[in-house]
Amino acid sequence: MTGSSGAYRPMVPARRPGGRPGERPDYRVLVHRKFLDHWGRLVPMVGIKAAQQFWDHVSQTPGEPDPIAATCFLRGKAGKPRGDGWSRTIHYEISGAGRIDYQYNDTYKTFPDGDEHKVVAILTISYSSH
Repeated sequence: MTGSSGAYRPMVPARRPGGRPGERPDYRVLVHRKFLDHWGRLVPMVGIKAAQQFWDHVSQTPGEPDPIAATCFLRGKAGKPRGDGWSRTIHYEISGAGRIDYQYNDTYKTFPDGDEHKVVAILTISYSSH
């Protein structure tokens, strides 16, 4: 996900539902542009509490199991890391009607010589059953 200043950037910030968090996030949460509308429907679909719990979890401890929601690593091709430094894909069941797949990277750089940041990339959002 590195590139030049003129490169197309498919990932955009995923704002915390309901406003700013109580504590500064460790990870920058990004969502793919094609799922931006899905992200905007998160609260009406799963409720503010579940939406905030998801965002708070991935912005602080994306690699650890969530204490409330079910998470697992995807197997096979769907679970492969996006590239160097990326985790395997984590499948997060936000509710009976919602699933979010994401990966995280502790050493993400926008540019090859840029600063490192911790990021979470939301890859897919689904509001249907398996």
